[in-house]
Amino acid sequence: MTILSGGCQCGAVRFRCEVEAETASICHCRMCQKAFGSFYAPLVHARPGTLVWTHKEPTRFQSSNYAARGFCPECGTPLTYETAQAVSIAIGALDDPSRVPPVCQDGIEGKIFYVDELHRLIGVVTEDDAEIAALGGRLVSHQHPDAPSPDEA
Repeated sequence: MTILSGGCQCGAVRFRCEVEAETASICHCRMCQKAFGSFYAPLVHARPGTLVWTHKEPTRFQSSNYAARGFCPECGTPLTYETAQAVSIAIGALDDPSRVPPVCQDGIEGKIFYVDELHRLIGVVTEDDAEIAALGGRLVSHQHPDAPSPDEA
């Protein structure tokens, strides 16, 4: 099994773990939509005993009597969905989320009607966006790179 790394947008919280790729899913339930601020939450189980926080640990919010949500206390990036049985990692928080494609959809009763039509929208490359282009190359990203820092053990 491959060990994957990831973390939040600002790099304050970083982790590594093995994932159970067969559990990769997107959840459409309203709680996950709110927790991720998005149409759905892409999640994958961390293999038990393999999740290691290599920088700060996330702050947790007990979103129900069943689960807590972990997020970066600095930038707010959603990172985990935690129950007594399992810890799921936000697939988008992985350094290479393309390595963990979702295999199922959960909570489809909450699925927003237009999600299945998103592929029909016009696509624009970031560099071709007029607002970004107007910056004339002055855009400076403060996002942590998608790789472990040299000081991560």
